[in-house]
Amino acid sequence: MRTASKERKTNETFIQVTCHLDDSSEVEINTGVGFFDHMLELFARHGRISLVVKAEGDLYIDSHHTVEDVGIVFGQVVKEALGSKEGIVRYGSAYVPMDETLGFVALDISGRPFLHFDADLQNPKLGNFDTELVKEFFQAFAFQSGITLHARVLYGENTHHKIESLFKALGRALSQAIMIDPRIKGVNSTKGIIE
Repeated sequence: MRTASKERKTNETFIQVTCHLDDSSEVEINTGVGFFDHMLELFARHGRISLVVKAEGDLYIDSHHTVEDVGIVFGQVVKEALGSKEGIVRYGSAYVPMDETLGFVALDISGRPFLHFDADLQNPKLGNFDTELVKEFFQAFAFQSGITLHARVLYGENTHHKIESLFKALGRALSQAIMIDPRIKGVNSTKGIIE
């Protein structure tokens, strides 16, 4: 069973994350940042994984520490749940239309963390969520999970739609990449290892 749980406690946040990559029955998100909760739920539903996130952060300052630290812990949990990475497809990509917007994510579970992020998010705030934190979350997730991640909004107008398309695309791309293919013996790399 590909599942993992982790906690992280700092002077700024207390984060608890559990995920199960082969079961989609439980999605429970509570970070205190409503828009972010909505995005994580969309990610989990479209990624077909169980995800439980509980976060307490210094929201009286802003939502930066909470969002970034959730990305850190979630990346660590996904990496741990993947284990040896034997048999996984490794690559995934998805285009997701959201009304007038088209978002795209491509990723490689390579062990070489990288983020290319290209999205013009013109509205700086949605609820108590600073939209610049989308990139912070994607970066924390990519670097802690060891994933090469490319995220792009090809076009669109509404900031909510742009961000939603990226989180849905991330879920769908990850769902592809973590699938087990019985034709793959060992890891899907000519090196024979994915770190």
